[in-house]
This record gives sequence, structure tokens and C-alpha cells, in this order.
Amino acid sequence: MKESSVKKPKKLFTQSKKDHISAYLYISPFFLLFAVFGVFPILFTAYISFHKWDILGTKEFVGFTNYQWLLTDPLFWKALGNTMSIWVMSTIPQLALALVLAFVLNQALLKGRHFFRLAVFLPNITSVVAVAIVFDAIFGQHYGIINYLLSLVGVEPINWKASVLGTHVAISSMVIWRWVGYNSIIYLAALQSIPKDLYEAATIDGASKIQQFLFVTIPMIRPMIIFTVILSTIGGMQIFAEPQTFSGMGGGAVNQGLTLTLYLYEEAFLRNSFGYASAIAWLLFLIIVLFSLLNLFVTRKIKSAD
Repeated sequence: MKESSVKKPKKLFTQSKKDHISAYLYISPFFLLFAVFGVFPILFTAYISFHKWDILGTKEFVGFTNYQWLLTDPLFWKALGNTMSIWVMSTIPQLALALVLAFVLNQALLKGRHFFRLAVFLPNITSVVAVAIVFDAIFGQHYGIINYLLSLVGVEPINWKASVLGTHVAISSMVIWRWVGYNSIIYLAALQSIPKDLYEAATIDGASKIQQFLFVTIPMIRPMIIFTVILSTIGGMQIFAEPQTFSGMGGGAVNQGLTLTLYLYEEAFLRNSFGYASAIAWLLFLIIVLFSLLNLFVTRKIKSAD
């Protein structure tokens, strides 16, 4: 008589499920930290933007009042105009110069390429405060280098901190000096992925270096150019350290250096208007999203026209 076979108990977790669970456990610390320090502050800021709150007292629900005040606040539009002006004056020259610099650093005949690649990246890791001190000396009214050079050609000294254009030029110069090397390294990495056969073929066809740059280099690294434009847009809209160290709190005598993030900081930590500051933060977020979508739309139009 055959012995009845005993059924083995079914395992609750197969090896495949255990592997999946262990994989999720390994990556869970990142998502937990992101939820605490990323998602929660965003959602809490949105919640606070509908309240009047000075962080010490009780929160008072005011609905869209903070947004209504913000859209009719002349100082907000002043800060937005300053931010846009500095962004245009810094981003366009910065990316153009970075592209040219990367093209030069990629040349095989250039000696000491590794040294120059390191040198162009050093400003990006320099302290913003140190940069502000140096540029404050460069754009000083009485002993600044720029005014000294202008005096050599008979131009009167310019009070860079007193005028809107002067302040924007000084702050934009700081941004360009600090970030042009960073973008150059990104472009350089993209340039090194271009097949050398294209340049050899262009040289055989009689194309000059400028023609190779315009009709070979730029089309081949267009995705990276789009990437840097979007990053520069996000960074330009959030500029804070440079205007704060150069112009001080308030952005100068006539708020000529006041940017959106500087205005947000003052409302939150000087005036304790955390609900109003949260509304500024969300409007800034929407502006950045709109500009990013606009960049994407324009680049797609350009690509479809090719």
C-alpha cells in the first residue's frame, strides 16, 4: 500500500518576491528622505499660501487673498522685472561664451588642455561671498577697476550700485563668470561625442573652423544646448546670492537689485509673512514651468523646421 504523499506548505514569499522586496528596501531611504524634505515642504507651502501666518501665532485661512495682493503689488512686479532683466543679460552671453570656449578647449592642437579645463571650472566652486567681494571691488565707484579703465578714455566714474542698468550689469557679470565654465564642461562632453569623421569631411570640403562650428557642432549638440538653456532658466529665475551680496537686503536704494527669491526671503524672514512668501514661491514655480515649456516649444519648432 502506497504512503499518501504529504503536501508541502506553500511558501508565503517566493524567491522572486523576496528579491523585489529587498530591492525596494534598498532604495526606500531615498524616497523616504525625498518625501520628508521634498514632497512635504512643497505641499505644506501650498497649504500655507492660503493662510495668513507669522509662524508664531495661529494660522488664519484667507483663501486667494495672498495671491490677489501679490498680483497688485508693485514691488512684486519690480522684482519680476529685475529677475527677467538679469536673466537675459546673464544667460544669453553665458551660454554663447560657454559654447565658444568648449569648442576651443576641444581642439586637438591646444596645449595644456587639461589645465585650461580645470581653470574654467574653478569659478563654479568658488564661494559666492568671495566672488561678491571681488566684484564689489571691480565695480567700485571710486577705486573700481572698471571705472579706472573708463577714466583712461575720459568717461566719468559710474556709481554701479545706484543705477538699475549698472546693478544689473554687475550682477550679470558675476553670474556669467561663475557659471560659464560649468556650461563649458557640459558642452565639452557633448563635443567629444561627435564623430571626428564629420569634421574631417567638412575640412576636405573646404569648410573653415567657423563654418564647422555653425553647421556641424551646433546641430550635433542641440539636445545639450536645450538642456543648458532650461537649467539656466531655472537658475536665473532663482538667483539670490549674487544680488543679496552685491546690493544688500532690499536690492538697493530703489530696489534695482531686488529679485523674486530675494523678495521672498525678505517677506518670510524679515517681515514674518510666511503665507505671503509661500504665494510668491508658488508664483515663481509657475513662472519657471511656463518658461521651461516655452523653451521646449521653441526648440521643437526649430527641430521640426530642419
